[in-house]
Amino acid sequence: MSNPRPPFVLGIETSCDETAAAVVCADPNQPILSNIIARQDHNTFGGVIPEVAARQHLRTITPTIKRALATAKLKPHEIDAVAATSGPGLLGGLIVGASFGQSFAAGLKRPFFSINHLEGHLLSARIHHSVWFPFLILLISGGHTELMIAHDIGVYQSLGRTIDDAAGEAFDKVARALGLGYPGGEEIEKYANIENDSTENKDTDLILPRPMIGRENCDFSFSGLKTAAFRAIQAKQASTAQVCRAMSSAISDCLVDRTARAIQHYRRIQPHSGHLVVAGGVAANQQIKAALDDLSTRNGMKLCAPPRDLCTDNAAMIAWAGLERLSRCRAMAVDAPRPRWPLTKLAAVG
Repeated sequence: MSNPRPPFVLGIETSCDETAAAVVCADPNQPILSNIIARQDHNTFGGVIPEVAARQHLRTITPTIKRALATAKLKPHEIDAVAATSGPGLLGGLIVGASFGQSFAAGLKRPFFSINHLEGHLLSARIHHSVWFPFLILLISGGHTELMIAHDIGVYQSLGRTIDDAAGEAFDKVARALGLGYPGGEEIEKYANIENDSTENKDTDLILPRPMIGRENCDFSFSGLKTAAFRAIQAKQASTAQVCRAMSSAISDCLVDRTARAIQHYRRIQPHSGHLVVAGGVAANQQIKAALDDLSTRNGMKLCAPPRDLCTDNAAMIAWAGLERLSRCRAMAVDAPRPRWPLTKLAAVG
């Protein structure tokens, strides 16, 4: 008798400006069967306009899902469950994706999972790595910067978060002030890697503040750092490359210091070894990843981060979160999309 095939889960992600669909399964050799992303261009506006993004989701969601199924070589009836981002995010986009996902699942008589976008990010490291609970999480993206302990699926303990801007938001706003493209994190990383040129003042490096470093808690703050960068740009104190290097170094130092504080809390429940999972769009930054890898090694932990294409918003992470819940029979569907949906509230609706 042949072994039963692993279940296939369709994931849909529309929380911001990417219309994405993916199919995953529990096959460790090939967990991602497709991962399609239809990107939107918001460079004209210097950022995402929610109404524009929602209309674009409506136009692209059907062909994107068709491409995901075709790439996975599956027919709709072969899907075993559907998962869609239901928050946090931009309400218009969430309504498009969640409504389509619920309708698709109902038509097939398959279970539907409302997935928290942040849970998708933090569980994405488990797609390609053996990461065991409990593990420490650093979630760094355009809208969130938070340290948590993942005790189990849906059970997350917050240790600290940004009290103002997120790290990715600070990158985006400074990039805009420099006249760079969007998303700003990628542009700043690119310019930070440019070697000194003849236009730079070799005698003075730009030094930006490191807010919250040394504090007893695990919170972050990037508003003052962003403002200091704005002032340096307006005063023309440094070249674009110098500002980008200073910005990258300052944010990296802040993330490492705050994460080191969080490791102390983590050690109370996991005295030896353990994993540090870094997820979210900013996790793709190589300088930040290298600094966190060094921190992990010094503390006897293993750093686990998704590959670059899974750091930014994608549907494979949403499908995987649905698969994790399907495998544990933890069905979850919220009544309506939630623009604000803290991870600490997941257990209440699980």
